[in-house]
Amino acid sequence: MTDRPGRIVQGNMIGLSMPDIDRWSDRVETVLGQNPGPFTGPGTNTYIVGTSSNPLLLDTAQGLEAYLPLLKKALGGRTLSEIVLTHAHPDHIGGCPQLCSEFGALPIRKRPWTGMDDKAGDHIAPIDHGDVIRTEGATLEAIHTPGHAEDHLCYLLREERAIFTGDVVLGAGTTVIPEHGGDLLDYMDSLRHLLGLEPEVLYPAHGPAIRDASGRIREYIAHRELREDQIVDLLQRGVSDVTQMVEMMYADVPKFLHPAAGTSVRSHLRKLERENRATLDSDRWSLS
Repeated sequence: MTDRPGRIVQGNMIGLSMPDIDRWSDRVETVLGQNPGPFTGPGTNTYIVGTSSNPLLLDTAQGLEAYLPLLKKALGGRTLSEIVLTHAHPDHIGGCPQLCSEFGALPIRKRPWTGMDDKAGDHIAPIDHGDVIRTEGATLEAIHTPGHAEDHLCYLLREERAIFTGDVVLGAGTTVIPEHGGDLLDYMDSLRHLLGLEPEVLYPAHGPAIRDASGRIREYIAHRELREDQIVDLLQRGVSDVTQMVEMMYADVPKFLHPAAGTSVRSHLRKLERENRATLDSDRWSLS
């Protein structure tokens, strides 16, 4: 593997800073969820979308006390009409009870995920691929994009040819394919679907806006393809243990991130297994 690049997507969320409140277009304003970390970056981006006095909010972060005053400051006297969610991970839906307590029983729109939606409360209005949500100045079309989470929806903002990508494409680094609800084969299909929409800009759930939208999606696809090639190469060389694969493939990554890297390696191996290209036997992987 020494004659090939170790990675295609450069950078990560560590040390990334962004304004707490920022306007990204005439109809899109972001408020950070005040939950910074190595996987969330400066925090979860929540989005005020629309041009009226009753815009919608896309994602809610996780309900930390410091978030609500910032959201109210950004709203500047406006009130929310509804909540729209990308997926059920806690840093995206955890703020729903906080916001419903402040603004009343807001409609909460998301694709249902049994057993994972409890943190959103009791006001979920189910939506799915192709559904359209309208607010003054903005039209959102839901796009089912599983892979990071089985319920994941991205949203095409028709007026801008922009896509709110949730955790499918991030503003820095790459996303994790979790053990629960994640699937790399589905994820690659989701990336290719987003690429086919030819977006002009991506609004991710973590990190800054991405102006070279198609270029970043292609980069994500190429990055995953490279990782798969690296894993196949290691299997061909007789390396069968995930921990050893991580140490060889992620030598440039801090050790505390290796468990997350192991999750990604296992997601690639499960994809190979689904394609009948790899086999697991007593915690040891081999090519089929």
